[in-house]
Amino acid sequence: MLKISSPKMIPEAQISGSLTEGLEIRRRYFPDTIRFHNPGLRRHQTSEISCQQTQEFVSISLTGTRCALDCKHCGTSVLRGMKDLSRSSKNLFELCSELSRSGTRGILISGGCDRYGRVPILPHIPDLIRARRELGMTIRVHPGLPDEETAKGLAELDIDGAMVDIIGNNNTIRDVYHLNAKTEDYDAVMARLNRHDVPLVPHIILGLHFGKMLGEWKALEMTAKHRIKLLVLVILMPLNGTQMQNVSPPSLQEIGAFFNTARKALPQTEIMLGCARPLGKIKIDVDRLAIESGLNGIAFPAEGTLSYARQHGLEPEIINACCGVNWN
Repeated sequence: MLKISSPKMIPEAQISGSLTEGLEIRRRYFPDTIRFHNPGLRRHQTSEISCQQTQEFVSISLTGTRCALDCKHCGTSVLRGMKDLSRSSKNLFELCSELSRSGTRGILISGGCDRYGRVPILPHIPDLIRARRELGMTIRVHPGLPDEETAKGLAELDIDGAMVDIIGNNNTIRDVYHLNAKTEDYDAVMARLNRHDVPLVPHIILGLHFGKMLGEWKALEMTAKHRIKLLVLVILMPLNGTQMQNVSPPSLQEIGAFFNTARKALPQTEIMLGCARPLGKIKIDVDRLAIESGLNGIAFPAEGTLSYARQHGLEPEIINACCGVNWN
């Protein structure tokens, strides 16, 4: 089994050199293109890119802003930007039909969790099957920690991917997610989805434990054991109104080291930088680290990121959908 451990303090020059190694690994296994994703959660614009087609890919919360966990880093704020099924007079298929007529090609199904960490997707599986078969929609799901029956249901859907946050520290699971679970439960979820041939899109949140890099290395080690479609890396984003609004994210040095380690651990797997990461100048620096360390794509790229990719021999491709979704 692949062993991944947190590096000690690494000199900046050494990290810079290792990032070049990550880019070389990328070139060995992937074409010289890089995808920039606009997931549709909000309008996004820089001098290089403009995403106004937020209707092409729509996020739907099955529970509105209700969540039994009320995680410290989120506090249900992420759910507020999604379309609220719980307040609609339509069932999920009817809502999807309406969206399809408005030009929606794909959807993300998410929502708040119950006290076991599960998003209540199972009752909506028949509607989602219809949306996939009758409307041809691309479907991503955020199931939380799906049980056996939900995993079986997802297998019927022909989904584009199941997006699961992977946590590698028991204290983080308890103190941040308020969840009575262990790292082994996350490992078991990945194995369960693999067993049912559900495309797996694990997410690892850097700095989830109040800005500290605590369980990320173990989460990467766990993920590397399983068959995954792609890996998405995101970074703690201190959100106003949450219990982590004043927390500082990990340093650029730590972020760069992790990006590079992930690239080396999964040389033939697509790795994306997801939409959640701190704003401001650090976002520009993080996006550049992602390019230097050989990641395959970036959501909501910062100012100057497309030109920086071209400087490194990568040709940008723009997709208005979640990380890794490819309309082709």
